[in-house]
Amino acid sequence: MNMQKTRDYLTATGRVLTVSPTMLLGSIIVGATILITAISIYVTPYNVTEMHFMDRLREPTTSFIFGTDQYGRDIFSRVLVGGRTSLTLGLGAVLLQLLLGIPIGLVTGYFGGKTDEVLMRLMDTLISIPSLLMALLILSALGGSMFNAMLAIGIVGAPRIARVVRSSTLSVKTEEFVLAAKARGESRIFIMFGEILPNVLSPIIIEATIGVGFAIMIGASLSYLGLGVQPPQADWGLMIRQAREYLFTSPYPMLFPGLALAVTIIGFNLLGDGLRDFIGEKAE
Repeated sequence: MNMQKTRDYLTATGRVLTVSPTMLLGSIIVGATILITAISIYVTPYNVTEMHFMDRLREPTTSFIFGTDQYGRDIFSRVLVGGRTSLTLGLGAVLLQLLLGIPIGLVTGYFGGKTDEVLMRLMDTLISIPSLLMALLILSALGGSMFNAMLAIGIVGAPRIARVVRSSTLSVKTEEFVLAAKARGESRIFIMFGEILPNVLSPIIIEATIGVGFAIMIGASLSYLGLGVQPPQADWGLMIRQAREYLFTSPYPMLFPGLALAVTIIGFNLLGDGLRDFIGEKAE
């Protein structure tokens, strides 16, 4: 039995490799990022706020493998902890997007009519505003902090999720299992969340996966502008902002968080694209 399970697992893994190598590459990048940042909860070479004034703007050495910043803080430790901050912000923002967008998409797709017209015109209006600008408008009212940045990104991204869910709901609500649920006298809430939602999860998962990378990018942009994560917390966008004045003196304080940010965003985009290819292949 164990040998059979192993063969089945290897077969499934090989199929993923064949159908979508981008999914495999994205999974490796995202998995490695999550694993490394999770380990950093327990182990970092230095405290992220620990300053070594005699070692300011040092190049990479055996003591500081990524070098030090303008305050003598270990860049490697700050990149690790900054990754945890950025991932928390990105994942939290996407979770909020799902909590807001899924009910709106289900309601508009299922009921249609004036409800659909009013809510989707509102979603279209929000989508028409550039995401970063919309987030800045929200944060200018709420004030800069990690939680407020997460809230702003969640609100900004919810219309995209709503449109995906609405489109999928429109194609599913006329299926036989939905009509059977109506014939049984099931409530509308049960039909939307118990019958329709489980059958439209694939596009939601794809959109959410890509959305994490987008949320991390917007979060880093907000931190760079001083409205996201605040000092002395470590965050990739904040680290880039603090290091920009010293770029020509020492590029390392900006280089390493910038690379970490770029690789992580690319990883989530590759994973989302790979999931789209893989799910599309299975549907065929």
